[in-house]
Amino acid sequence: MTLAYERRTIARDLTVAVPDRSFTVVIGPNACGKSTLLRALSRLLRPAAGSVLLDGEDIHRRPARAVARTLGLLPQSSVAPEGIGVAELVARGRYPHQGLLRQWSREDERVVAESMAATGVADLADRPVDELSGGQRQRVWLAMALAQQTPLLLLDEPTTYLDIAHQIEILDLCARLHEEQGRTLVAVLHDLNHAARYATHLIAMRDGRVVAAGPPGEVVTAARVEEVFGLPCRVIEDPETGTPLVVPARRRVPTARPGPGAEGAAPDRGATPAGP
Repeated sequence: MTLAYERRTIARDLTVAVPDRSFTVVIGPNACGKSTLLRALSRLLRPAAGSVLLDGEDIHRRPARAVARTLGLLPQSSVAPEGIGVAELVARGRYPHQGLLRQWSREDERVVAESMAATGVADLADRPVDELSGGQRQRVWLAMALAQQTPLLLLDEPTTYLDIAHQIEILDLCARLHEEQGRTLVAVLHDLNHAARYATHLIAMRDGRVVAAGPPGEVVTAARVEEVFGLPCRVIEDPETGTPLVVPARRRVPTARPGPGAEGAAPDRGATPAGP
């Protein structure tokens, strides 16, 4: 497919396959097309050419509510309606399941409560979303996506604004959704080591094209990291997980050269410092 915003083409002749029941992570440098790809997969951006197939059917030919029951999205930046509370926002994740014959139920209540507990925002239920910190808001939006209970979940930089402990909590949660519930996850991550640790399938992008795709052990190599990111590095085995661990090469500090006539000259210990 070709992905573009008005006259600006982001990717051309792009082909991507997301394995079913995988935890797929898209990596690449800034402005390489990662988030644009996720927007196309989530039906927010219609390809200028080609199509996105969801279970073999063009996603734009399916009813919006039907897609929303299959596919959930945590966008890169979200804006909550002014004054809305945490529990109310999370509850909006249940809207695709509502209809004329099905109104709000105890099941919806249970799913909302479990989603808030899983993301650590249950104690914020009565707080207005616009009063929360960036990290708290990110977890509330993730809770809303979880409440949607879709078999396919797209996450655009889900660890944005989170400290290292909360990053690991969220990624552990995503791993449990994948392993225990069989959900297919597609996430955009900037941290290569997080991507290599949690993904079962990696897609490496650069300049709107896929450079490599496959298991982390095949995609994350020193040569590939330098090709995609321009970063000299070593790739070693993570002592905790056995997954690839990227160690950037040591920064080379240029050695200061002595000035003219300074070679071999002894310091003048009796010199008086120059005035201003």
